[in-house]
This record gives sequence, C-alpha cells and structure tokens, in this order.
Amino acid sequence: MLKNTLLILIFIIISFDVSFAQSNSLTATLLERQDKNSQMGELSIYHSPAIDSLIYRYILYNERLNGMEGFRIQIYNSSDKSAREESGKVRQKFMTEFPDIISYATFAKPGYYKIRVGDYRTRIEGTKYLLMIRKVFPEAILVPDIINFPDLNKK
Repeated sequence: MLKNTLLILIFIIISFDVSFAQSNSLTATLLERQDKNSQMGELSIYHSPAIDSLIYRYILYNERLNGMEGFRIQIYNSSDKSAREESGKVRQKFMTEFPDIISYATFAKPGYYKIRVGDYRTRIEGTKYLLMIRKVFPEAILVPDIINFPDLNKK
C-alpha cells in the first residue's frame, strides 16, 4: 500500500512539473528587443496565461511540420507501371520551360508518382502561376501542401 501511494505521489509531482514546463515560453519573450537603449520606453502586456499556452502550441505545431501550410501546383500524378520514368520526363520538361520555379518529385503510397511545383503562400499567388503553367501543362491543378518557408532575405 505504501509503495502504491509513493508511486502515485511521484506521478503527480512529475505531471505538475511537465505542465508548468510549457509555461516557460512566454509571449513577452517573443516581443523583447535585443538592442536595449536607455531612451526607450517600456511596454507592459497583461494577458491570460492561456494565451501563452496557445502561442507555444502553435509554435510547436509549425516546427513539427517542417514548413508551413500553403499551395503548390501539381502537374503530374499517376500510378501506372511507367509512372516513374514518365514523371522524370515531365519534371525535366518543366525545368526547361520554367527554370525559375522549383519542382518537387514525390512518391505517395500505394504507388502514385507526383510532380508539384512552386511554394505559394496564398491561393491567389498560386493561381497567377497556375494560369501561366496551364499553357504548357493543361491538366495542372492548384493543391494545398506543406511548403518551404519563404526566404525573407530575398527581395
């Protein structure tokens, strides 16, 4: 009986420790400036601790995605016996026609080879390129996908 009580007590202490560990990442630390100046004012933000928890969960969710939600243009999708070779030819043709747009070759079970191109954050941005690509690949469609983070240093 004493052994069971001790195990329950240890479990409760560990669970409290884990639940409070998530609140270490405060939203106030997201807004801190690195270059502190003596002439700068001070900003105080008062909010519910639940907001910190939600923002922290959102950050963790995006880190696990290895990218962000967005759109790509799918120019090829097939599961035929010759789909692997055909997808390579389609990708090569795309790369010669549109050298500035990145293409991605993927394989999805149970045997689909797909060629998707571009990294578009919004449907409107993707539609602009879709109309241009459809002139060469008439069966191209805009699909939601996990895209790479945009390069913020590029102008």
